[in-house]
Amino acid sequence: MKQDQDVQTAVGADHIDLVEWYFEQGWTDGLPVVPPTPESVSAMVEALGGDAERLESRVPPRWGNLTREVLAINMVLAGCRPAYAPVVRAAMLALCSSHFNLNGIQATTHMAAPLLVVNGPVRDELGMNAGANVFGSGNRANATIGRAIRLVLLNVGGAWPGDLDKSTLGHPGKYTFCIAENEDASPWVPYHLERGYRPDDSTVFCIAAEGPHSVTNHVANDPQGVLDSIVSAMSTIAHNNAVSSGSCAVVIGPEHATTIAGRGWSRSDVRRYLWSHTTNTYDDISFGGRYGKIYNRNLPKWYRREAGARIPIVPSPDDIHLFVAGGEAGRFSAFLPGWGHMTSPVLRAIDGRPPAGGERCADGTCEL
Repeated sequence: MKQDQDVQTAVGADHIDLVEWYFEQGWTDGLPVVPPTPESVSAMVEALGGDAERLESRVPPRWGNLTREVLAINMVLAGCRPAYAPVVRAAMLALCSSHFNLNGIQATTHMAAPLLVVNGPVRDELGMNAGANVFGSGNRANATIGRAIRLVLLNVGGAWPGDLDKSTLGHPGKYTFCIAENEDASPWVPYHLERGYRPDDSTVFCIAAEGPHSVTNHVANDPQGVLDSIVSAMSTIAHNNAVSSGSCAVVIGPEHATTIAGRGWSRSDVRRYLWSHTTNTYDDISFGGRYGKIYNRNLPKWYRREAGARIPIVPSPDDIHLFVAGGEAGRFSAFLPGWGHMTSPVLRAIDGRPPAGGERCADGTCEL
């Protein structure tokens, strides 16, 4: 892709309708983009640390070269401010790590899309939304950071729908899928502190996920009642975790979190409860074995030896990645199924610093 050269050429041609020109080049996500100028690209490169030709990573499935200049151009196209650059860069490095298997996620027939969750001081510095309508529209940082990632996945990774992206349905997170944890409303320590980072560290967490599955419970006044509603959403044979295990995400709304923590429950208690109370059985998932074992070949063999054996939604409680986010009014939470065992979520510090005791971390990128 000679996107950087073609951009500069087009910018200098005053008679060209640049918005339409980008549509003609096939460099948009289906929405109008912000035409880059030499000045805006230069400012973004500087925010990335300078050295425009430096190769940050290669992006599958086309394995295009993501130089700082190419990353800067896509960030300008998305409408980012230069201040957002370190977050986008850290997210792309996390996504391109071997643990994440971006090649598979980009090309799968499943609907998974990379979800980015931001923690630490950078949330406030950029004015990110962690509250009301957290997965929705209305916040420039959330929207354009997520959109810049998607434009890179399209323009550099080459994952165009129907070409290398074979997703049967997709979901709206393939436009932008970026939130911040509501650390101020959470009764628990922020997610990244639990994983060994310091309060003054800023991090990005990436997981391949479906869109949020809403969980409503306006009646329960104890942890078990709230969590049983989430268990109900998780106990289904219809999502990838049910048949392919792996990791998933749960977003607890602040009202639900207050109810749960008010009885002394920790984040770890919540994860263990959700893990141990999901009700799928091997008979459920295999449809009683009437279609053979091919579709369920990834399930542990011991589940097949005991009639009615329960299959946990994911291998361990730690594979349920739990965040507090959303507005402080409304007793809602959400379950986000993952892509399965084919990918591992990744946590990375914005500045590349590893957490204390992070044995599975390299260059600040940690497999979870």
